[in-house]
Amino acid sequence: MLCQECRKRPATVHVTRITNDQRTEVNLCEVCARELGEAELLAEPKFSLQSLLAGLLASESARADRRASPLDPCPRCGMTYQDFTQSGRLGCGDCYRQFETRLDPLLRRVHGATSHTGKRPARGARPSPLEELAELRKTLEGCVRREEFERAAEIRDRIRELEHSREGG
Repeated sequence: MLCQECRKRPATVHVTRITNDQRTEVNLCEVCARELGEAELLAEPKFSLQSLLAGLLASESARADRRASPLDPCPRCGMTYQDFTQSGRLGCGDCYRQFETRLDPLLRRVHGATSHTGKRPARGARPSPLEELAELRKTLEGCVRREEFERAAEIRDRIRELEHSREGG
């Protein structure tokens, strides 16, 4: 789309104005936008991921039980929870354990869970025993729902077998 002002350069600034319930849209190139006084639209947004995270952390901190959460710095890297709320980054892997009681509600709110169930390589990777158990339980529910009881019994036995081996027996 070409700039509606100069009709030479590609339009990269899109301005929508509503005045007296009338909507007007103008598509401008950067040069024309500067000339017409729309330069503030070219500036970097004032919003950042860190400001979003800081806002979430502040609201979570206000709700967190102060007695249950360690206020001591991480023993490995020395980072405090206050440092984390300001930077939005943890210092090391041990910080997760150190600040667990405060991080769990935040992670649950942001991601919907506190354990990662992401993708794995398509070839050559076997699921972990926990992942296999979760998948078997899901399959078992489906079999029971479809009244495939013989298959459900086989899956139930496999689940028991995996659970027994996990317990060290």
